Amino acid sequence: MEILQSELADLGAILALYDAATELQRSKGTVQWPKISTELVESEIREGRQWKLLIEGELACVWVVAYDDELIWGPTERSVFLHRIANNPSQRGKSLVGIVVEWAKNHCNENDLRFIRLDTVGYNPGLIRLYTSHGFSSLEPVIIA
Repeated sequence: MEILQSELADLGAILALYDAATELQRSKGTVQWPKISTELVESEIREGRQWKLLIEGELACVWVVAYDDELIWGPTERSVFLHRIANNPSQRGKSLVGIVVEWAKNHCNENDLRFIRLDTVGYNPGLIRLYTSHGFSSLEPVIIA
């Protein structure tokens, strides 16, 4: 297992994972991510904010980090914000979110960050349960107009 920053060569595979995650959201009747643009992911890769988890060389999971997110969280202490965690359908059920959370803890320690923050698009009880099972607290929803 390896965790690395994503590269431009990963772009197609990353977009495919986002499409698969959106389809899963749709099939479960939850709010779906908007279409993730190629340009957005390219920008995140160039900024070094797009990460990937490889299992035996296969792209298993991707996510994006940010270091401020005033739109959702308002001003905060130094934090890492995890966005758009997407698992490869062939790798579901392997506790990949737990692996990402452990990576985020190490990332915080290495970069003098105090908090890890996650969010969901819309109200997603299953995802909220998953996050709270990894030690996170559920806060009040923030409605973005």
